[in-house]
Amino acid sequence: MRRYQVSIVRYEKPYQSVQKAILDCNGLAKMATGARVFIKPNIVFWTRACSFPKWGMITTSRLLEDVVKVIKEHGIKDITIGEGMVADPGDEDTPIHAFRALGYETLRKKYGVKYVNVMKRPFRKIELEGGISLNYNEDILGSDFVVDLPVLKTHNQTVVSLGLKNLKGTIDIASRKKCHSPDRRKNLHYHIARLADPLPPILTVIDGIYSLERGPGFDGRMHRKNLLIASGDLLSADMVGARILGYEPSFVEHLAAAIERVGRPKDLSDIEVIGGRIEDTVSHHEFDFPYSRDQWGEVPLALARQGIKGLFYRKFDSTLCTYCSRLNGLILTAIRQAWQGQPWDGVEVLTGKLMEPTPGMKATVLIGECMYRRNRNHPAIRKRLAARGCPPDPAGIVRALNGAGIPVEAELFSQIDTLPGFFMVRYENNPEFDESFFRID
Repeated sequence: MRRYQVSIVRYEKPYQSVQKAILDCNGLAKMATGARVFIKPNIVFWTRACSFPKWGMITTSRLLEDVVKVIKEHGIKDITIGEGMVADPGDEDTPIHAFRALGYETLRKKYGVKYVNVMKRPFRKIELEGGISLNYNEDILGSDFVVDLPVLKTHNQTVVSLGLKNLKGTIDIASRKKCHSPDRRKNLHYHIARLADPLPPILTVIDGIYSLERGPGFDGRMHRKNLLIASGDLLSADMVGARILGYEPSFVEHLAAAIERVGRPKDLSDIEVIGGRIEDTVSHHEFDFPYSRDQWGEVPLALARQGIKGLFYRKFDSTLCTYCSRLNGLILTAIRQAWQGQPWDGVEVLTGKLMEPTPGMKATVLIGECMYRRNRNHPAIRKRLAARGCPPDPAGIVRALNGAGIPVEAELFSQIDTLPGFFMVRYENNPEFDESFFRID
């Protein structure tokens, strides 16, 4: 049986810890002299409006710089850092601000690397196994070697978000939406399991200096973990990362699918762990926010504890794409603020691409163009209120909820970029959560 090497290293010192993690797993074995290297960090979200929690959500700039140094010392000169962060398609300023704030311009000056906004670069259609196709960034396709730098986090749709999931940031918007397919077999997990197929050899270094529970966003719970997980085999790195987060790979649908495709055991028996032991590093991270369901409503548990009744805000599924899910937390926040103590009158809110109305509801709110097209003529709907668009216009969401008798404030939606700042209070005055990890001097 072939053995795959995965290193687990305690992050103790800049550069030395990263170098050890990479060399212990022989992670550069497939990087040829003179290779064109593409580095894929993870920038889930950015806003210019406020400071927001980044720990465990965004790849630390400290790790990125150390990886660049290791590669440079290996004799590599052609290095491109690329990310396609989630932003409005016409917004060029936010990605530029993110790259500069995270020190990528400093990296360019210090080491001669390039950095690109994937969304502004060419894409190429690639046919994948199973009759699906996705449009990949040309820079990563044209590279000889990829360094994948995901963060150690759980995810409310995919249980974990590690090396495989991080590659979703190299495909275009249409492809990302396609990944959230309503096809029950060729679903999100099916697509993620195939994301690495057309790419060159990959070194994965999972950034576990910080981890994120109930990710992928700033509303999850962030932890100081001080771990690095590295492997020249992406799937092996993800399997170990999942176990460290408290989940068997067989429980994670996209990992289970990827393992089955290549005929590997799910129990990590073909993986040689070097350095730390998995058993000494496991820390169970919840991946989802609990829901409350009864005859009085269906809402996240936090809303139920607030006393909210008469609202059936159905639990989102894997068909809810990134561009609608960005608004999900804001909508729930607006609903909490709109609650005045009196039950709402049987209001149902539907999202994603598969949900169908429940007979007997007094009003049905359809969020997003996919939900509108699926259910606009559904006979079970007594009063239809739709927030159309892909993603839906915030003003349309306000009108729809107000029309259903939920008096959300339009002002909150106009200040969407400042909402993440409210979560900073969780980490204030805690020296473990250090902003300097996201700067390069």
